Amino acid sequence: MSPSGALTPSPRTLDIESIANFDRLLDSGAVSMHGWHAQSLDLRGRSRDLQSLDPQGAIFLGCTFDDGVEDSLRSRGALIFPKLRGVPFNPYRGSLYSAAELYEDIDSTEYESTLDARVYHWSIMPGQRTSLDATLAAALHDHAIGAALDDLLGNGDFAGRKIVGVMGGHAAQRGTQDFHDAARLGRILALAGFTVATGGGPGAMEAANLGAYVSGLPDDDFTVALQSLASVPGFRPSVTAWARAAAAVVGHYPRGTKSLGIPTWFYGHEPPNLFATHIAKYFANSMREAILLELCNGGIVFLPGSAGTVQEIFQDACENFYGAPETVTPMVLVGRDHWEHKYPAWPMLQSLAAGKVMEDRIFLVDSVEEALAVVAG
Repeated sequence: MSPSGALTPSPRTLDIESIANFDRLLDSGAVSMHGWHAQSLDLRGRSRDLQSLDPQGAIFLGCTFDDGVEDSLRSRGALIFPKLRGVPFNPYRGSLYSAAELYEDIDSTEYESTLDARVYHWSIMPGQRTSLDATLAAALHDHAIGAALDDLLGNGDFAGRKIVGVMGGHAAQRGTQDFHDAARLGRILALAGFTVATGGGPGAMEAANLGAYVSGLPDDDFTVALQSLASVPGFRPSVTAWARAAAAVVGHYPRGTKSLGIPTWFYGHEPPNLFATHIAKYFANSMREAILLELCNGGIVFLPGSAGTVQEIFQDACENFYGAPETVTPMVLVGRDHWEHKYPAWPMLQSLAAGKVMEDRIFLVDSVEEALAVVAG
């Protein structure tokens, strides 16, 4: 299994995720589709090409064909997985989400009408979590997201990048010192050349993605963005107002620095933030958490948080505790009082690390600047 959770493909398979890719293979003289995996393609108008190719061993996932072509392909040895009806998302999608897709028309419609909200509503319908069709659709979707994330890391915008995770509580309100600190951390990490990855939600996660997003702008613009968001401190009572405030900032600064958010519909009451430029949203929360921790090859900074952040600290600690020495990455806890007294994770972490390789890679600091110094050192 790859770091993103997708099953590693056999070297004898070929993912076809665009019409341009399909056409290039035809132009190269392909006569067989053996080992081809075509995903979410509109293949109407290409009946002659499909009839001329040998489809034995090919797989088509959620593709659209001219009349009669599907039966012909199946009769000649292809496997065809149809589009799933009544599902408000594409289980075979070939790319990650963007905020613009999840929050389409948020300026003129309520959040409840967005794709993000519709998918969450679908996921919690009575009996949905035990329905075979729903389980299959969600599993196919999460696999597709994993494959898209693999592509982003292997050949896309984040290929070869050092990724630093920022974990922290969803309760940090815009306009507070906690939010400002998290945004400053995202900003200085991006300026230092790191790619910022978060759980993709509100609070400290939104702040870190925001800081990364506006990292290419002067300090005055960073301050203006924070002040603009502070007019709507949180996503309660209105996700719509919260999202519109963020959309206004994105609209004012449309070409921000790229960062990653990995949220989940499992916590549907926590909307994804609009500042992560690449959003890998999963149904399975356990998969999402494991993937997020695994991808952070530059270490993880844990800002003040509560139960969820504590869980992430010790999930990461478990990976480092049992991992090969070469895989152990820095763990930086920010806030001595918070992690020594309010939620005393630090003493436990020290006890776990004693005598292990990870002992020299855990840190407790007081400021985000100190956190940067650790991961950059």
